Parts: sequence; structure tokens; C-alpha cells
Amino acid sequence: MVRTLALSLVAAVVISANWLRLEDPQHASRLTALVALAIAPALIRPLWGRVAGGIAAAFGALCVVFSLSPLALWPGGARFFSPLADRFGGGFADFYEFRLPIDPAAHPRMHMLVLLAVFVFTLLVALAVAARRPVLAVVALLVGAGWPATLLAGGHELGRGAIILGGALVLLAGITARAMPAAVPAALGIVLAALTLSASPAVAKSAFLDWQHWNPVVRAAKPVSVAYVWDANYNGLNFPHKVTTVLTVRAPQTLGTYWRATVLDAFVGDRWIEDLRRETPQESHELTPAAARDPRRAVQQEVTVQALADRHLVAASVPVGFNVSEPAQWLGQDVAVVPQGLKHGERYIAWSYIPQPTASALVRSPARYPAALTAPGRELGLGRGVTSPPFAERGRDAMLHRELVGPLAPYAQLLARARAVAGDTHSPYAATVSLERWLRTTGGFTYSNQPPPTPGFPPLVGFVLESKTGYCQHFAGAMALMARLLGIPARVAVGFVRGQYVDGQWQVTDHDAHAWVEVWFKGYGWLPFDPTPGRGRLAGAYSAASSLFDPAAEAKLLSSVVRGGEVFGSRIPAADVTDTRRTPRSAADVGVQGLASVETGSNRHSLVLFLLLLALGVVGAIAVAKTGRRKVRYFTRDPRRTATACARELAEFLSDQRLSVPARATLGELEEIVREDLAVDPAPFVAAASAARFGPPSGAGEAARRAKSELRVLKRTLRRQLFVLDRARGLVSLRSLGFS
Repeated sequence: MVRTLALSLVAAVVISANWLRLEDPQHASRLTALVALAIAPALIRPLWGRVAGGIAAAFGALCVVFSLSPLALWPGGARFFSPLADRFGGGFADFYEFRLPIDPAAHPRMHMLVLLAVFVFTLLVALAVAARRPVLAVVALLVGAGWPATLLAGGHELGRGAIILGGALVLLAGITARAMPAAVPAALGIVLAALTLSASPAVAKSAFLDWQHWNPVVRAAKPVSVAYVWDANYNGLNFPHKVTTVLTVRAPQTLGTYWRATVLDAFVGDRWIEDLRRETPQESHELTPAAARDPRRAVQQEVTVQALADRHLVAASVPVGFNVSEPAQWLGQDVAVVPQGLKHGERYIAWSYIPQPTASALVRSPARYPAALTAPGRELGLGRGVTSPPFAERGRDAMLHRELVGPLAPYAQLLARARAVAGDTHSPYAATVSLERWLRTTGGFTYSNQPPPTPGFPPLVGFVLESKTGYCQHFAGAMALMARLLGIPARVAVGFVRGQYVDGQWQVTDHDAHAWVEVWFKGYGWLPFDPTPGRGRLAGAYSAASSLFDPAAEAKLLSSVVRGGEVFGSRIPAADVTDTRRTPRSAADVGVQGLASVETGSNRHSLVLFLLLLALGVVGAIAVAKTGRRKVRYFTRDPRRTATACARELAEFLSDQRLSVPARATLGELEEIVREDLAVDPAPFVAAASAARFGPPSGAGEAARRAKSELRVLKRTLRRQLFVLDRARGLVSLRSLGFS
């Protein structure tokens, strides 16, 4: 009883320490009572009493953990089970919706589940210790302490692993006090395996075992936190098959734009990044059209956060105001954030200015840009200190070519391609829509989320000039860059396409994530364009991404302002109007920066993988311990010791099959057991081993070699006599290591 109590307390301390890491600050006022309840049944002697004690302890733990009164069971039990189900289900769901560690005062239901986990795993270990089942006790400890250790990355993973496996070693040694020397190899093997499990980046980091990405429950708002890294990534994307709703937005069905999270406004190191330089009030006034400052022109949206783990306030492009309960911060470029991050179920109001000018109106928009757009490093910046001259500036191409040298030389080729596509025109809109239409329809581009590399070229230059294969980030990044090379202020916008309109609101999923382009026009501000083929639809008829876009009418409109352009330099044949290329999977645009979702297909069954990996590690450690122990005995040149090692090996094989083998069994006793219990004749082995052990020295060496050979033959024969399950049980049995 004392041993059971001591070992159970050691396990309880290790388990509690790992689960309480999920809380900050830690609140353990009820933990002592729960540990006492968990250990108490293991101290009862009769089996029936132990079972009854376990049931009573479980009931008491439920009352303590969930703050329930036993009197609530009468009458009917509704006052007991209904709050129990609500608090358990709510706490379980909350683990999908809130980041760890949590404040137990702010998340009491999550705290209840932490306490319940400590009780359950302590009870399992204590009962296994009382039953003298070392394997069950160690597995319960490894899962009970190792599981929470993988839920929260950071800290001292190696130290935690050492403590967990130190506890496992104590259980192994303490459950069977005898045969400690025999237990050491097995314990060391399991320690090594568990240290690997705890410290390996493939397991300990949240990307593999983050339970916020398991989804065993079905809810209207799938409780999976989807996070994005808003930056450019051109190396290929892998996307989940499961669709997760990240936002619901109550807004007009006629809304004609996308949901924007932020903009990538700086082109640095051959890729687009989020820079967001804050404008002065004067600059903001110059960049914002007068209509956007009229509250009557704003479109209101009520946004509900479902499963989006982000700090950016998402709204229809372009947002002009927010009403959110938490302190919000404007970063510039019409982008706002909540510094502490959005929470599941959080609601906020957004107002956006969504102009839908006609194509003819945009043709008349002059190429006059405020200084805020043309300043170095702003919306005409090309990186490495180079700023493109504005669209209407005389001699701009020659000036720019003098800058595009050295590492920037490939961009001179991209400028030439942009000029060829847009043709000779004085209209920024004509050049913009030419680039959009060329990338989306007429330029021979194809969509792929695993595009081929283009060695020797920067990613976007290689995409345009060589591969012509990519995903939304390639298309949007290339169009924005080509527009800037032509002197047109442009940037990459990232967020989501509109999604599905259901029951009066838009349902936006992680598969709706997307990148597109925003171009500034005088009198209208920032307008969206989408060069990615087959992707979302914009409402404005000025864009080639709109269902209202008429290529023939557009060609006629632009024929007077474009000369020599590859798209609108002449009338577009009717056969070219329809885009017949493959429409990409919607999932393929997930990930701008990679817009990389933290839930991947390989993580959907991470708990199963963890338990499988744990089981394989334990089995492997036991097998290694047995093999190592057996091999050590043969490190001798004495044939008599070799014969003894052969006899011990056979005795351990039989012991692992749960046959009764005397502690110091002779060769004759082993022969009798094999004959009677397994119906196999071991005479050749026994004769060779006897000759090596007791025969004349002159023939002992040869007899020892023959004994080892006969033993291998005998064990193969014995294995054939056994069922598969018996062989597997023998593989993991600890009886040959001295554990009963």
C-alpha cells in the first residue's frame, strides 16, 4: 500500500505539472482534493472494492471539477447532467477557440477540463500501479504528461521530457522491486525513446501536435483556429481538404468586392511584404476621395469571427471605419488591427467605401498622383532604393532603365513585357486593365499551386517570362509589379473572396483566402483588380474579373487611347472572349505569405499519430533492451558461458510466452517444457549446449557454435507454432527483463 501511494504521488506530480502549464496564472486550489480522490481507490485491497471506489471517486471528481452538488441528481438528474454536459462541452470547444496558455479566471470551463484531465490520468496510473501492471502504468503516465507537453510549444522541452521519463523509470523500478538490474536496460531504452518524443521538433512543436487543429466535434462554426502569415511566398503551397468557416459577414448580397485583411505595399528582396507606413492627415486627405468621407456612401458590415486566428480587422475593400469592443489601431494604408488578436465569437462593425466606376469614367481619370504615392519607398517603390517615375512623366522608361541594372537587371525585361502588353497609351486605366486581362485570359498563363522553379530569374520575372504557371500570389504580385514599372501606383491586397451567401450573410472559409491587386485612381482611390484566372468575381464592370466585363466593348472603348498593345491595341476576336482554361481548386489560393493555414491534412489525426508513435517507441525500446541484454551475454570466448547464454536466451523466450520457467532452469528442465508445452523437439540444441557446457574442452568451442546455430533453428520452429498475437505479446513482454 505504501509503495502504491508513493508511486501514484510521483505520477500525480508529473502529470499535474504538465497540465498546469496550460494556465497562466496557475490556479490549483482544487488539485489536492482531486489527486487524493484519484489515488484513494488504488489503496483498496479487494478488486470489487477498488472498482466501487473508482466509481465513487469519479463521481466525487465530477462534483469537485464542475462545481456540482450531489443533491442535484434528485429528482431526475436534469440539474446535474445538463450543467455537466454544458460545462464539459463548452470547455472542450473552447480549447479550439482560445490560444494557450489561458487565464483560468477568464476561461473557467477550460480550467475545469485541465483539472479533470489531471484526475483521470492520475486515476489510471494509480490503478495500474495497484494492479502491478508496469506497462499500463508507464503508458498512462507518458500519455497523461506527454500530451499536454505537446500542446504548448516553448519552454524546456528536453527538461520536461527528462522529468516525464524519470517518472516512468520510477514506476518501472518501483512496481517490481526485484530484478532492478534487469529493469535498467529497459528503463534506459524507454527514457531514450521518450526524450526523443518530447524534444523532437517533429513532435514537440505545435505544427504536429496542436490540438486546436483536431476536430472530433461537428459545430456550425467549426472550432479550428486558422492562422495566416500575410506575406508573399512563391515556393508552392499545400492546402487542407477540410473546409473551415473563418468569418461570417452580414452585408448586402450585392457587395461587389473582396474581404481584405491587409495589403502588401512594399516590394523588398524580390517579394511583396506588409510595410504599412502611416500617412499624415494631409496625405490621408489627398489619397481618400471625397465620396469616401461621406458616411452615407459607406457600406456597413457586421463581422463575426468564427475560426480566424489573426489580429487584422477584415472588411470589404476599402474600409473607412470600425466599431470594435477591443482597442483597435490603424496601421496606415486603410489597415487596422486588434493588437491582442481576434477571439472566437467576437463581433465588430465595419464600414467600407466601395466605388464601382464605369470603364469610360476610369479612362478619363488623369495620371496625376499625390506626393504621398510617388515618394521614395511608397506605392511606386521597386526595392533597393529604386522608385519608378510616375506614369505621365516624360522620358520615364529611359530613366528607369538606368536604374534597373545589376541585381535589378531582370526587371528591365519585365518592364519591356509590361510596355508591350499595355501598348502606347496615356491612360493608366487602359494599361491596368490590359495587364489584368493578359494575365487572366489572353497571355497563355495556367494556374498551379506547385509551379516549376525558374532558376536564374527572380520569382515574379520567371513567372511572367518563363513558366507562366503559378497561383494567386504570382498573378497578383506580377500585375502589381508590372503596374509599378509602368509608373502606376499599385499594391497587393490579401484576404478572402466573397464566399457563399446563405441566410442573409456571407460565409467565408479558409479556402476563400486570396490575393489580388489594388490600383489607385484619382477621384476613386484604391480599386480592386483580380488577374488570377478562374478565381473570384468583382462586381465592377471596369475589371476583367467581373461577370459584367465586355471584352469587345472594352476594346472599342480603348481603341482610341491604346496603340500597339497586345490586348487592347486592336479589337478582340469574339472567340477569345471565353476563358476555356482549367479553373483552379478554390483551396489552391489559401496562403498569402503563404497565407499558410496552421491546419494541414497531415495534422487531422495528430492524437492518433502521437499515440501510435508513442506505442512504437515503447515497443522499440523494449525490443532494443532485450536484444542488447542478450547480445551482451555472448561477449565471451568461454564456450561454457556461451552455452549458459544460450540456455538463458531460451528460458527468456519461454518466459515471454507466459510459460512457467524456474529461475535457474537446467537444460533438462527447458527440454521438458518445450516438449510438453509447445510440442517441439529441442534435442539437437540441448545436445549441443550440453556438450559445450559439460563436454571435454577440446570440443567445447565447436559445440558452442553449434548450440547457437541450433538455438536459432529452434526459435524459428517455436515461432511457427505460435499465433501472431502470441508472438506480438512475447515481443512486448517484460517478463524476460525480470518483471512479473
